[in-house]
Amino acid sequence: MFKTFILAASLAGLGALTGCQTANPDVINRDDAQRMSSVQDGTILSIRPVTIDGSQSGGGAVAGAVAGGVAGSNAGGPRTGAIVGLAGAIAGGVLGNVVERQVTKEDAVEILIQLKNGDRRSVVQGKGQEVLAAGDAVILITTGGKVRVTKAPPVTPQ
Repeated sequence: MFKTFILAASLAGLGALTGCQTANPDVINRDDAQRMSSVQDGTILSIRPVTIDGSQSGGGAVAGAVAGGVAGSNAGGPRTGAIVGLAGAIAGGVLGNVVERQVTKEDAVEILIQLKNGDRRSVVQGKGQEVLAAGDAVILITTGGKVRVTKAPPVTPQ
């Protein structure tokens, strides 16, 4: 029963890692809500698919080591359990690190933008709901040093 509890807790901790960070432009950090942002107009010159590498915070390794250690320690007698538990902890830690890196990896795009003043900027962001393409009028929204790109809203004369 205890082994099942530890394993479930470890996997729940690993599952929580998927929500820790995202580069998705549709997800706004709670700390960025109700803050003034600067906005720049531009036009997309090119866009290409990229992958944002997964994180290695250590949480996956810890969760895997705990799960592997607990599972392995129940094998055989006290001496065998200790040896297998240690091997299980090492293997679980390595596997947990790999799993964390895979579940936090994100499909993204690199967007090359020409601003109205002629300057060029490159922004990498996760794929959002909005489909962007070369030639699209966009705005760059900068909040707290982070930039996201979205299609420019239509401008109506007043």
